[in-house]
Amino acid sequence: MLNNILTQDEASLLKGLITTSENIVCVCHQSPDGDAIGSCLGWMEVLKTCFGKEPQFFVPDLYPDYLQWLPNSEKIIRYDKHREGCDFMLAHADLVFCLDFNTPSRTADMASALCASPAKKVLIDHHLNPDIETALTISRPQASSTSELVFRLAWQLGCFEQLGHHFAVPVYCGMMTDTGGFTYNSNDPDIFFIISQLLTKHINKDKIYRNVYHNFSEDRLRLMGHVMLQRLVVDPQRHASYFTITRQDMKRFHFVKGDAEGLVNMPLQIKGHKLSVSLREDTEKDNLVWVSLRSVDQFPCNQMAEQFFNGGGHLNASGGRLYCSIDEAVKTTLQAIQAFEDKLKS
Repeated sequence: MLNNILTQDEASLLKGLITTSENIVCVCHQSPDGDAIGSCLGWMEVLKTCFGKEPQFFVPDLYPDYLQWLPNSEKIIRYDKHREGCDFMLAHADLVFCLDFNTPSRTADMASALCASPAKKVLIDHHLNPDIETALTISRPQASSTSELVFRLAWQLGCFEQLGHHFAVPVYCGMMTDTGGFTYNSNDPDIFFIISQLLTKHINKDKIYRNVYHNFSEDRLRLMGHVMLQRLVVDPQRHASYFTITRQDMKRFHFVKGDAEGLVNMPLQIKGHKLSVSLREDTEKDNLVWVSLRSVDQFPCNQMAEQFFNGGGHLNASGGRLYCSIDEAVKTTLQAIQAFEDKLKS
């Protein structure tokens, strides 16, 4: 049996906020991943099935092709394509759920409208140091994913029995993607109890895996080979590596959003490896490099992300960004690896 994540007063407050609100909006972070999309779609299903609400779901920008099969994904509204309408809805909303981000800046161009919205806000997230002004903050950094929190909320509120396939699929997908297929940040036995319950809703977890991880183009496969052969730099003494993906690479292999997903995990297959860093140029903006970090065991890539890459995240999975050229980003990465040498060698 799962422990409650809300106090009785918090649960009553959450129910009250939902039942007294008519115009409800769910939002997630820029460049939404499986957990952002999955947690929002799952929570929307809770609001609809258990409370009779019809929430809107806004994403700041494009989300990957490999998530566009999820049930109810056709209801997702892109802020960058429908800014005027989204701004209007945020300005007239009663309640806004902020899922899978801890600060308004992570919603990019939506941040101003989100902060200006007079709606009461509820945060559901698993990242450190939340700084959003809310009526209720549900922040649990120890959780594997925000999708896990959505399940736990549905369970505690007594909604799970009413929910079906359209809830279970995105929640499982979000948990799966935010743990690398349950290969990191997933040692809590509760996670596998949750999976067992999701399976009672007749989801096909194997098909979900294939839809996410085996749903790329030929160009993506060739990009992966190119990166591993031509771009990967390994530091065997420090058990670390990094690789770059340039605009030239992306143009050559007809890059689409999501094609870099999972590449940062591949160098961790090297025996004894502890850290992998991905550096990818932005597709449009000059001097913007997106950084992804993955590690194993107790190496704190979140600390490295905070200190060197204007980012943060979790112990074994973090991200950030650098406002510089790709060559300068490589220099910063080398400095970071050297600074954490003791931890990498230990």
